[in-house]
Amino acid sequence: MTCLGGAAAILGTDTPDGTGWDGSQGGMERVGAQGWRHSSVRAVAADDPVEWITAEARALVYRAIEAGWSGPPFDPIEIAALLRIPVYPSQEVLDARLVPHHAGVRIEFNPNRPPGRIRYSIAHEIGHALFPDHAEVARHRLSAGHAQGHDAELELLCNLAAAELLMPIGSFPEASSAEFTIDAVLELRTRYDLSTEAVLLRVGRLARDPVGVFAAAPRGRLSSDGYRIDYVIAQRGTFRSRRGDVVPEHSAVSECTAVGFTARGTERWPRSHDPIHIECVGIPPYPGDVLPRVAGLMLEAHPSRHARHGIEFLVGDATSPRGAGPRIIMQVVNDATARWGAGFAREVRKKWPSVEEDFKAWVAKEGALRLGRVHLVDIADDLAIASMVAQHGYGPSPKPRIRYQALEACLDAVRDIAVSRGAAVHAPRIGAGQAGGSWPVIEELINDILVRQGVKVVVYDLPGTPRPSGEISVERQMPLALIS
Repeated sequence: MTCLGGAAAILGTDTPDGTGWDGSQGGMERVGAQGWRHSSVRAVAADDPVEWITAEARALVYRAIEAGWSGPPFDPIEIAALLRIPVYPSQEVLDARLVPHHAGVRIEFNPNRPPGRIRYSIAHEIGHALFPDHAEVARHRLSAGHAQGHDAELELLCNLAAAELLMPIGSFPEASSAEFTIDAVLELRTRYDLSTEAVLLRVGRLARDPVGVFAAAPRGRLSSDGYRIDYVIAQRGTFRSRRGDVVPEHSAVSECTAVGFTARGTERWPRSHDPIHIECVGIPPYPGDVLPRVAGLMLEAHPSRHARHGIEFLVGDATSPRGAGPRIIMQVVNDATARWGAGFAREVRKKWPSVEEDFKAWVAKEGALRLGRVHLVDIADDLAIASMVAQHGYGPSPKPRIRYQALEACLDAVRDIAVSRGAAVHAPRIGAGQAGGSWPVIEELINDILVRQGVKVVVYDLPGTPRPSGEISVERQMPLALIS
């Protein structure tokens, strides 16, 4: 069995010398169970707590499968029934808890949480029930970041158990040979109706290449306040950052400012000698926090593996383009009116009213509302809007209103501007919305005209937006269900 964690489950809990580690190369290798400080963990795992909790969870999975358990999604309440643990809804708990009572224990869960979070919380409490001392005190589901002292160790192990229960062995054999990305994780999350965090923990065990899984929380109310690592779980000797470390300034982590927003970057993290590739996503915040937590993958930064051979796709808002340096936001507008009342152009107008006014003045002065024309407006020293007239008319139509030849001419013009300014180009899926165009056709045009000429292009999908069928992208070769 491939082991993620084990002696390399990186939490950063304290040893008597305050390090939490044994002083070997890099100071990151745990000394078997002796490196774990929680009494419940030390009582059951003489050698490797991660291997122990995995074996216990797998044993439950085997029993359940033999009894006819199936999915996805996989129901943890059926697992609780095998253990004869009753499960009750209760609005008095934050997520879930394991509570001693006269006949043993029971699990209480908050029924007002999203279904995936409910199942994860129940499975987490089943993880607590695997420990022999589970009935001695009520166990509440806590995040590793909010758990105090050695409790963080117990919470992490229960999270690993939950991931084993909700994405059981053998349930998606294609995943073991896949190259994982944050997009693949989000597709698995939808397929299994789970929390992103649960999927990440399970994915880490399946990946064929070295993969670390991390979660981080904001240090303040603004993304500029930075982020602190809640946990890192990695194979032995790979990624050495640990709980409590501060995420580097300007990391991709700081770009995940809303739940579901994704980001990528190649960065140098604490205790890592070489740059690592980060792929991350915003996940629900801690109670009372404004910004979301961020979870993601840590991957070796092989240029051949992570080089972008086409458009970079992110989940986010194209009116808030990522990164630094000169940027151009491009949009498609129609040739019938200078007013922007629908689609992405409406969002541009709402955020920057002066852009539409400038466009109207351009049309009135030059009579420029003709297919194939581009109007550029600078709205900051490093940000401009390129409005491309590539849609014929507006409103309902039995045929697409996009005009591909006009779009090609517009993209040629945007390329020349981007090259002259050294700018990256950002956009929604232009032409595939109100204009009714075929995204695979538009994607190939963008790749041919912009990307292959050295222009970086980032395309954004809003969280939960269905992705067009037939999408062709180097990063989407896994035979997984698309986000629905």
